Amino acid sequence: MKPTSAPRRREPTIALINIVFLMLIFFMAAATLAPPLSREVTLVRTQELEGRAPPDALVVHADGRLEYRGQPVTTPAAHLSALPEPARRKVRIVPDAELPAPELIRLGAALRAAGAERVTMVTERGLE
Repeated sequence: MKPTSAPRRREPTIALINIVFLMLIFFMAAATLAPPLSREVTLVRTQELEGRAPPDALVVHADGRLEYRGQPVTTPAAHLSALPEPARRKVRIVPDAELPAPELIRLGAALRAAGAERVTMVTERGLE
């Protein structure tokens, strides 16, 4: 008589292999949905561009001084009143990295109170 061996338990690796295989098929199908770029198009290179503040942005120095296009600005309300109507709705500010956060928040609130609908902060990454 042969000794009977205990039935072997199936390892759960088969289920894992099936899931990985289905994910592979999904990502291969999803990758083909986006049309490839034309070979005739050359993308723009921005590595050599000099990053600087946009000319229509309100620059805020570390000590709280305000500048617009190189000219000093006395108050946020004075800045908004000097802008044409469409530019008053969306104001861009470029704060110094050393400007305290509470000062930046106060400036944003003052611009909103003076009539700006949207205040956008331009950062270093935004200039890259």
